[in-house]
Formats: sequence, C-alpha cells, structure tokens
Amino acid sequence: MPYIREILTDGHPALRRVARRVNPKEIREPLFQQLIDDMFETMYAAPGVGLAAPQINVSKRIFVMDVHDDEHEPAVVINPKVEELSEEIELREGCLSVPGIVGEIARFKRAAVSGLDRHGQKIRIEGEGLLAQCLQHEIDHLNGALYIDRAKNLRPAVSEEEKETAEA
Repeated sequence: MPYIREILTDGHPALRRVARRVNPKEIREPLFQQLIDDMFETMYAAPGVGLAAPQINVSKRIFVMDVHDDEHEPAVVINPKVEELSEEIELREGCLSVPGIVGEIARFKRAAVSGLDRHGQKIRIEGEGLLAQCLQHEIDHLNGALYIDRAKNLRPAVSEEEKETAEA
C-alpha cells in the first residue's frame, strides 16, 4: 500500500547532495518498488507533475513524472542520462520543494533522456514543452540543484496561473 512521504523544502541539506546511482539488481526488490509507488502517491497528492527521490530524503537517482497529456504515460526513470537538449527558451517554473514561489529559468525546448524503467528495462523519453521541462527539472534535483539557483525574477505566486506553476 503506497503512502505519502514528506516533501523536503529548500534549506534541507539532502536537496543539495548528488544522488547515488541505483544498482540495477535493487530495482526488483519489494522495498524499491514500494519507493516508486510512494513517490507517485506523494507526487499526485502534492499535486505535482514530477518528483525526484532526493525530495523525499532518498539519495537515489530516480524520479517519477506525469505531465497529464494524451501522448505520455506516467513514467519512472532510474539512473537518467541526458541524450539530447535543443533550442534554449525561457520558461516559468515552480517546485514542490520551494512552495509558493515562481521564477523564470532558461531550459531547453526539447529534451531526450534515457534510463531504466521500474522493471529495469531500458527506456528513452523525449519530447517538448512541459515534458522536456520536467525531465530537466527532475535531473537537476538528482544533481543537488534547485531551479531557484538559476532562475530570475523569483516571486510569490499570485495569479491563478502562477499558483498552478508553483505547485507543479
């Protein structure tokens, strides 16, 4: 039974550490599968579109995401590796670990990431828009970085649109 874990907020040292690589043998273990289920449960309850393990105080290179569109299923990416980034753009961004704040950040419009899925099978996820933004944001978490490190015009989310972004 999955349960909701506490999401760490800016200032917690675990958010600033580079997460450890997952041993592929670990993936099939019940506790690891429980971690994945808990991460989805926590992300949906927040609500958010992505959640990296360091955000729940687990130093493992894994994140979950669900951009809620018709083209992409909810995904688990273990030991992600950036394969391709193209066309830099500026986007508004928020983070579950920096609640209520939004800012503008330079990201790439298109991203492709490879890794392993929850069964240890090789996967590649590629796309544009929110999917590309989410991939980049979650990998930053695995590398001990928060979007506020590079964002400009950081401010409290005021409009409904900003509040929606801040909660993602």
